[in-house]
Amino acid sequence: MNQKILVIEDEIHIQELIKYNLEKSNFAVTLAGNGIDGLNQAMKGDYDLVLLDLMLPGLDGLEICKRMKGDKRTRKTPIIMLTAKSEEFDKVLGLELGADDYITKPFSVKELVARIRTALRRLETDEDEEIHTVHESLDNLLTYKEITLDKEKYQVRKKGEKLVLTLKEFELLKMLIENRGRVLTRDTLLDKIWGYDYAGETRTVDVHIRHLRQKIGDEDGNNQMIETIRGVGYKINDEGDR
Repeated sequence: MNQKILVIEDEIHIQELIKYNLEKSNFAVTLAGNGIDGLNQAMKGDYDLVLLDLMLPGLDGLEICKRMKGDKRTRKTPIIMLTAKSEEFDKVLGLELGADDYITKPFSVKELVARIRTALRRLETDEDEEIHTVHESLDNLLTYKEITLDKEKYQVRKKGEKLVLTLKEFELLKMLIENRGRVLTRDTLLDKIWGYDYAGETRTVDVHIRHLRQKIGDEDGNNQMIETIRGVGYKINDEGDR
């Protein structure tokens, strides 16, 4: 069955461009041209992913994102926000509200499809039942203190309890653990994890680090696992299980 994408976008030519190319890539696409219709569609909880424009008539994308992430029917549905180049503040706020990623207009269709596939793979892996726990390959596991990260399943556990991270949060934690003891600059993290031009938008890293700290219980200012190097970036302390 084709995976279902809801596109909430009011510009007709962008709707048509996205719909045509996603259907070519074997996705089932539903369109909504304003925020109210889009929210009503999204709240059915029947979509694998939502592409959400920020500036919409009726109800803006930030409010839709907030409501989706606050409702148990749609909390885990990946959201990729579509933004204009000038909307940096709104993009950061969208990430604060729980959006999984954003892409800036104008965008390449190839990049958009790649981002969608990545988000969907992350969701599928996260929902997969753990059947092969006895035969897990140790090569796929990273450990740090009470945290275990499975690189193949895209799963993180703390004291055996599964943590729900977004793809970018997972990749940040993985990169920090793999480079423990080394300071990673914000620009390095942007380049390696986002992999495209986020020039001037290093606040994106700070937002994700803050969310990551909350989820792994690393908010103790005196003994944080992830250390902030002021004006430079972040590192994870060179200690814990290897």
